[in-house]
Order: sequence, then structure tokens, then C-alpha cells
Amino acid sequence: MLKLYNTLTRKKEDFKSLRKGRVGMYVCGPTVYWYQHIGNLKAYIFADILRKFLIYRGYKVKEVMNITDVGHLTSDADTGEDKIERAAKKEGKKAQDVANYYLKLFKEDFKKLNILEPDVWCKATEHIKEQVELIKKLEKKGYTYKTSDGIYFDTSKFKTYGKLAKLNIKGLQAGKRIKIGEKKNKTDFALWKFSEEQETRQQEWNSPWGVGFPGWHIECSAMSMKYLGEHFDIHTGGIDHIPVHHTNEIAQSEVATGKKFVNYWMHENFLVSKGEKISKSKGGLYTISELEKEEFDPLAYRFLNLTTNYRKPLEFSLKKLKSSQKIYQRLKNIISEIKDKGINKDYLKDFEDAMDDDLNTPRALQVLWKLLRDKKAKGKLGTIKKIDEVLGLDLLKKENLKIPRNISKLLKERNNARKNKDWEKADELREKIKKLGYTINDTKKGGVVKKMK
Repeated sequence: MLKLYNTLTRKKEDFKSLRKGRVGMYVCGPTVYWYQHIGNLKAYIFADILRKFLIYRGYKVKEVMNITDVGHLTSDADTGEDKIERAAKKEGKKAQDVANYYLKLFKEDFKKLNILEPDVWCKATEHIKEQVELIKKLEKKGYTYKTSDGIYFDTSKFKTYGKLAKLNIKGLQAGKRIKIGEKKNKTDFALWKFSEEQETRQQEWNSPWGVGFPGWHIECSAMSMKYLGEHFDIHTGGIDHIPVHHTNEIAQSEVATGKKFVNYWMHENFLVSKGEKISKSKGGLYTISELEKEEFDPLAYRFLNLTTNYRKPLEFSLKKLKSSQKIYQRLKNIISEIKDKGINKDYLKDFEDAMDDDLNTPRALQVLWKLLRDKKAKGKLGTIKKIDEVLGLDLLKKENLKIPRNISKLLKERNNARKNKDWEKADELREKIKKLGYTINDTKKGGVVKKMK
């Protein structure tokens, strides 16, 4: 039986959906003010693996993903500039044009990484009515209060606030060095922010409380419940969402409905370098397009993600990605020479057992390699096809590339240079080929070229 690690209970649990054969799944989407880097995309690779394995197991999955195009301020403490508004000023564009542009690039990355698009993309700006209605419910129940800059949720009234993150609320509130302004409690959060009089905003709306815009947290509650119901199966996101964003979602949703919000909370860990989270200040925030320019296949990055359990930090470096790409290409090369069709039930069962154990992709890859190395095993191709329905690595996809004559000539020269161990010349020819828009993968049979995306 499928077991998933539930952040709420801090243990693996048997997965049981609310409705037989159906799963409602909400994925915390991006704030579309800039390019999504590979650390951001790690969360969506994890969610994609989860969704694909649920489909593999026979569930009909409805996935909903928000697009934050208003309300996410530069500080999680409800202060600072709106990220979309700031980007619009910087680029001299309309806020929605900025959001649509970066959403378009985000969707292109999904295609490159073989990530299924959600069944519902929902923009915060297109669901203002739902967010206002949700705030009105909270107000009616006495959980809100007004300050000079907005309407806030009073977390002291929600007795189980912080249960997801296991927060020490008393300890947090005792911190005298932390300024909370007009908030009643340090953990209180904005449901609706007022536009400042001296501020010129592109995105603001009338509300019962004044002209302004929704807080970051309210959008996810309003949109997830609109499309999945007041109580649904799975909510995913990065571990950085646990202490604030997801904690606040639970509070406002469960107060509004009087019901449990989500059954299974699932979080993926950070992309790290030398043990530390990769951040803007420390560099390493490559986009998929930047990696492609460095001759990396996006699916090599997906493959790298599968080598570590989603709940553990993933160590990243270009050197490690290069190694991952070689292993991935070797895997595809071996598979390309297999002719044995059919399905091997024993190996498929081993794969399923690995994935049933909280999506244990490293173990699933071990099963795949064991199958390939087993000379007596039959039914390899069919088994690989089934496995790849979940892993999404295009393991059986063959490259149909028509190589221009000049590239073929350079490739032949390079193969000869490598054969003669003239590595300097081989490197020079690689660079020539690269400048012409092609990458080279070296195999036992010689170099194989691929057009850069």
C-alpha cells in the first residue's frame, strides 16, 4: 500500500483518498515576478512524480496550482513591496504583462522537464471575489481586526495555530526585540492590505474594508477550496512554506469552514551547495535555459532530482550535474540496444514497492539498473516503459536528428582526434560544434550530436 510522509503528523501514513479512486491535489505555485530557478523547479519535479505515481496506481488526479500575481510582499512579515508591482516598475511594464511573461517561461520549463501541467491554473488576480468572501467569513466569526495598513487574522484565537510547524508560540511572542507594529500577536498575518495614499499601484480593488489587495496566504485557501472543496487530499510545497504560509493557510481555512483543511501535507527539501541552501546572495540559481546553454539536458537535472529522496536536501554543483548527465545518457544508450519486449512482473513489483515507500526514487532507480544488468531477465522494454510513466525521463525516446553536412564533417574529425588521443584538437572541435548550436555526448561508438534547445 502507498505510504506517504505527512508533515502534519511527522510520520509515514497509509494513503487513503477522501473519494474512492480520486485525489484532489493542490500545489503551491510560483510568484511570477522573475525567472524560476532550478531550486524553485525542484518542488514541481517532486509534485509531478507524486501525481504520476498516483495516476499509475489507478487514481484520477485533479491537480490545482496557484499563480501568485499579486499580494506576495518582499517580507513574509507582511511588509515591503509587492513583488509584482516592484518588477513592473523596474521593467517599465504593466503588472499583468510581467506576470504573463514569466508564467509563459515557467510553462516552457515544465515542458522541458516533462512535468505535467495542472488541471487548473488559477491566478490570484482572477479570484479576488473568492478571497474577499473568505475574509468576510473570518470577520463574521470574530477572527479579524483592523490596523492602519490592513485587516489581520488574530492567531491567538485559533488554539491549534502552528500545529503544522510545531511552533512554540509562547516563545515566539516573548521575543521583545521583534517589532510587531499594530499587530496583536507576532504570528498574526494580513488578510487584506490597504493601498497607501502616496502609493501608486497598478493592481488594487475595492473591498468592504477599503481599496487594497489580498494578502499572500488568503489566495491559496480561497482558490484551493474553490476547485477542490473545503476538505481535500494533498497539499504540496517546499519546506520553507511550513512555518508561515502553510501554517496560515490551515488557520484561516479551518476557522472559515469548521473542517479539517488537508489530509496529507507533503514538502520537498532544499537544493543545496556544500550543505547550504542555494540562494540569490550565494549564487548558483541557474535557470533551465542557462543550463541548456552549458550543454546540459533538462532531463539530466530531473534525473539528478530522482537520485535523492525528496525529503532530503539535494546537493548541487555543475560538476555533479555533469556526472548525472553522463549516467543518464549511459542509461538511455543501454536501453536503446534492448530488443526484448513484454513486462517483467517481478521487477515491476520491486519498482512499485520502492515508490509505495514514500516515493523512494533512489531505490526505484536501483531497481531499473538491476533490471538492465540482469542478463536472464525477460520483458525489459515493457517494464521500462511502465517505470518511465512515473519517472518521466523519456527513456525510450529516440532522437531523430538530421545532422547538417558541416556538423557531420566536424564530428567525424573529432571522432578521429579522440581515436588518436589528440585531446586538444578534440576539445577545439567540440567548441566549434557548440558554437554552431550542437552538443556532443561521447559513447563507446563515438560522439553523438544533439541540437541545443
